[in-house]
Amino acid sequence: MRKLLIGTALGAAAWAGAAAADGHSTTVCLITKTDTNPFFVKMKEGATAKAEELGMTLKAYAGKIDGDNETQVQAIETCIADGAKGILLTASDTSAIVPWVKQARDAGLLVIALDTPLDPIDAADATFATDNFLAGELIGKWAAAKLGDEAANARIGMLDLALSQPTVGVLRDQGFMQGFGIDLADPNKWGDEDDPRVVGHDVTAGNEEGGRRAMENLLAKDPTINVVYTINEPAAAGAYEALKAIGRENDVLIVSVDGGCPGVQNVKDGVIGATSQQYPLLMASLGVEAVKNWAENGAKPANTPGKDFFDTGVALVTDQSVIGVESIDTDEGTARCWG
Repeated sequence: MRKLLIGTALGAAAWAGAAAADGHSTTVCLITKTDTNPFFVKMKEGATAKAEELGMTLKAYAGKIDGDNETQVQAIETCIADGAKGILLTASDTSAIVPWVKQARDAGLLVIALDTPLDPIDAADATFATDNFLAGELIGKWAAAKLGDEAANARIGMLDLALSQPTVGVLRDQGFMQGFGIDLADPNKWGDEDDPRVVGHDVTAGNEEGGRRAMENLLAKDPTINVVYTINEPAAAGAYEALKAIGRENDVLIVSVDGGCPGVQNVKDGVIGATSQQYPLLMASLGVEAVKNWAENGAKPANTPGKDFFDTGVALVTDQSVIGVESIDTDEGTARCWG
């Protein structure tokens, strides 16, 4: 185990909220994958507002890019050294981070995974997240229903998150496949399916440039791809640009997960056919409340009945509803985006 890094200067670290430490007896840390992805920007906004409301001090840290485990490790060590009462974590590497999560818990901190379950999930004290498998399943069912009989002849490109296969990426990928009607091999990983409709997988790092590059790679493998699954909406935007460059932006179904305000606008504009909407502001605000309760009462949050995490909800957003798949339109999606 590495020595505790006290006073490490983290370029990605930032104070969140206007409140100074004076009079604020409880410190909570928020550690996200990046501080540029709109999803995590909204998560930080929710945590900041709730910490201000409850009179807590929030310290926020982020990796330089999605997949930057080392910076997240340093952030955990800093939070322990600073005497924080709890950590809200969206892990870049859901298994590699576990030893440092254990270090934090052993030091008396409450650790809550937001959005992305750890591997194993009980490595954290609690998880507040979208049902990511369901999120994938909804867009898979929608895509299959949209294609109708032609779903049997689909050519599918899978734009995943990272080669390390963090839990959130596996859950969404496998949920999509099940929803589309593709038999799963090992549901705990992607890439082992044998359905000939799946052209292949590539990784995007969850950003637009990664989505464009991954889409180009898969189109080079099979230019007839007509369905594209994307891990999130920035990756979907990149995939769309790659398709537009070859004049195919209007004949390929793109589906995604996030439901952020820019993503919902992309659904309205026809860039994305359907997306599963998450609620990161809710995840973060509930997480801050849970740390406050832990600090004052020693109580840990409970899971949603029948699940091994607290489910913060999901809704399919599309303006092209299909029979058998419940959805909301982009007007409602805009009103609810990332609340």
